[in-house]
Amino acid sequence: MKNQRRAPMLMATLWIFFTVFIPTDTQNANPISSFMQFLQEGTRQLDNEPPDQQYLLSEYDFIVIGAGTAGCVLANRLTEIPEWKVLLVEAGNNENFVMDIPILANHLQLTEANWRYKTKSSNKYCAGFENQQCNWPRGKVVGGSSVLNFMIYTRGAAPDYNNWEALGNEGWGWNEVLPYFKKIENFNIPAHDNRQYHGRDGYLNVEHAPYRTTKGKAWVKGAQELGFKYNDHNGANPAGVSFLQLSMKNGTRHSSSRAYLHPINKRNNLHLTKLSMVTKLIFDDTKTKVIGVEFERRGKRYKILAKKEVIISAGAINSPQLLMLSGIGPRDHLESLNIPVVKDLPVGYNLMDHIAAGGVQFMVQQQNVSLSTGYILNHLDLVFKWMRNHKGPLSVPGGCEALLFLDLKDKFNVTSWPDVELLFISGGLNSDPLLHRNFGFDEQIFTNTYSPLGDKDAFMVFPMLMRPKSRGRVMLRSRNPKVHPTLIPNYFEYPEDLQKIVEGIKIAIEISRQPSMKKLGAKLYDVPIADCLKYGPFGSDAYFACQAQMFTFTIYHQSGTCKMGLESDPSTVVNHRLKVHGISKLRVIDASIMPEITSSHTNAPTYMIAEKGADMIKEDWGRKQ
Repeated sequence: MKNQRRAPMLMATLWIFFTVFIPTDTQNANPISSFMQFLQEGTRQLDNEPPDQQYLLSEYDFIVIGAGTAGCVLANRLTEIPEWKVLLVEAGNNENFVMDIPILANHLQLTEANWRYKTKSSNKYCAGFENQQCNWPRGKVVGGSSVLNFMIYTRGAAPDYNNWEALGNEGWGWNEVLPYFKKIENFNIPAHDNRQYHGRDGYLNVEHAPYRTTKGKAWVKGAQELGFKYNDHNGANPAGVSFLQLSMKNGTRHSSSRAYLHPINKRNNLHLTKLSMVTKLIFDDTKTKVIGVEFERRGKRYKILAKKEVIISAGAINSPQLLMLSGIGPRDHLESLNIPVVKDLPVGYNLMDHIAAGGVQFMVQQQNVSLSTGYILNHLDLVFKWMRNHKGPLSVPGGCEALLFLDLKDKFNVTSWPDVELLFISGGLNSDPLLHRNFGFDEQIFTNTYSPLGDKDAFMVFPMLMRPKSRGRVMLRSRNPKVHPTLIPNYFEYPEDLQKIVEGIKIAIEISRQPSMKKLGAKLYDVPIADCLKYGPFGSDAYFACQAQMFTFTIYHQSGTCKMGLESDPSTVVNHRLKVHGISKLRVIDASIMPEITSSHTNAPTYMIAEKGADMIKEDWGRKQ
């Protein structure tokens, strides 16, 4: 209600700004009509938001903790059974229509929709960031991290899932998960519309951005000139170069909330409570069965019971945190915090992430159109164009346009299992004055290294490790659920992880030297990081390794902290049905169950896990259709 009361005030303020300060003849655009259209669309989105349930029942059939990517899917699928009452509990508030402007993806980290996690300080990774800590944005909003991410939709390769099955997870092989990927999608890319691999009847819209920069097109062509094939990265095999497939609908973000909750906002068997933080699970007297949850909402404590199951879908940080706060976790760790042990399980271990070397910058000749903040503010017709028809540069999510998946051992083979990704971003660190702060750069190091970029036109490539060997851990710092846990990623614990990123940097440089890139005057930005010169000259393997350790970028893919596997495997937390070992009526369904991280961005696999998990629940309760 509070946000709904604020909405008219915000709209009125923006209306005054546009009518008073923006000339009506701005480059032949019609800003007022464009803005009014934008407001009307935003109002419709607000009307489609599931209501914040004011009066809660004392008991539901299912309680789903976390209205993120997985939680929204589960809420939708479980309430397909009309007699099942479902409570969806979310610590954050509504997504709003400004969050759905793709170009603003970088800036959403600065809002209340972000948990704003930081890792433990280390000089082995993120050494060039403030306090030697990595920023780990996670979604604290209805829609979760699908509201904060860059909307990149990639599934991974068949060996990812066949490996899951080989680890003892029956039913999780590629042939078993592919139908669920197809079930997710309303695939809207005609060039790749192969019904063997893509679905057209799902809730989530998948499409290309309706705008491409000259730089992006040249980079994709340059990769092909080097020898990489253009490929559907969600087809039979992901390897090769392609423009991004996105969770996007008509040029706007299509989050899990927009996709899965908006269409069912009138279902009376779904209750959603927002700004509600679950603090503990409730057990029966035997401590072997979960019967409900405790949570806080606007300063008031609630205890709600679950007839059938409690499902934790709070993500790779919050899911293990809640389990440990409730007494499910490593015995020695829980006892050190005086938390009574309910079940001794390796919760919080097996933390995985995809990481990249930041700061790999290339300069080009000045282009006619730029995605920089300065350019857009000086060409407000681009803003009005997006408001009017959701086209133009503002439809490019955070500047991300294309990617290349490859196996370093067989880099031009489209049937290979990728271990590296190159992600192309059509702007540089100089494109936005807030960008380096979002990423967490140490101000002095950033100024010394990147201020010479000035206002030159630039682009970035993130060489990303897709199958890391290194594993980290999530640990409690306190029994207080509002205290952020300790996050220890252990990036580069294995030297080969670091070397693969170095090889990725060198391939990015090779692409920049291809004919299509030369036409733009592409040149590697070669002002060195002063602290890295002591390891080797600029351009050496040792220098690039240092750069990766200085500017270690997470791609927001934390996973694995409630590992799925056989109960006889002492490294696992849930079984192949996603049930917590030794505890009845409790499942974990989100990215934390991944036994190995997929060779892809993790949002699409998380949708798949939730769709498959929902069917498992229906099967176990005799309601699978």
